[in-house]
Amino acid sequence: MTETDDDANSRANEKARKRKVAHDKKVAAKTVEKGLLIVHTGTGKGKSTAAFGLVLRALGNGMRVGVVQFVKGAWTTGERPLLEGFGDRVDMRVVGEGFTWETQDRARDIAAAEAGWAAAQEMIEASRGDEPRYDMLVLDELNIVLRYDYLALDEVVAALVNRPRDLHVVVTGRNAKPELIEAADLVTEMKLVKHPFREQGVKAQKGIEF
Repeated sequence: MTETDDDANSRANEKARKRKVAHDKKVAAKTVEKGLLIVHTGTGKGKSTAAFGLVLRALGNGMRVGVVQFVKGAWTTGERPLLEGFGDRVDMRVVGEGFTWETQDRARDIAAAEAGWAAAQEMIEASRGDEPRYDMLVLDELNIVLRYDYLALDEVVAALVNRPRDLHVVVTGRNAKPELIEAADLVTEMKLVKHPFREQGVKAQKGIEF
């Protein structure tokens, strides 16, 4: 006997009803509200892109955001002038001078990383108390400077773990350290499947890479 459309729809609707009951039960059991330590890592494109998507979502919810961009200072990225248009709701610090193969000066790279981390620590401290300055911080490419040991890993992880309870922190960059991954609440690994730079000789595109 062939199932009619009405029978198929009725069966699908009943399954959906049961899924909703189960889902609502799970949601009701989640009662903790806190700031998250989020890490975007992996070889694939999209780590910073996803972080700035969270920035826009936070701004849409009336939140205040601080951004420290490590490494990328040599490039003028599209998000920078856009976020500056939000006035005092966004505080963006760009401290990098480009990737290590561009600067070719380890001492300068370390100094830039230390300046960025000092800015990040100021933002963390400004988020304490009854009138926190920031609701979310993005530490863009922090994983890169940690990878090259430009900052003391234990100091960075301790500061992030001991951040104000309601402060969200998003860390991006390849090769996230295991200690940071362990400390994080949410970790996403972007996996490279295909990239036009490698396979088609396509240079970095405005609006996509920067």
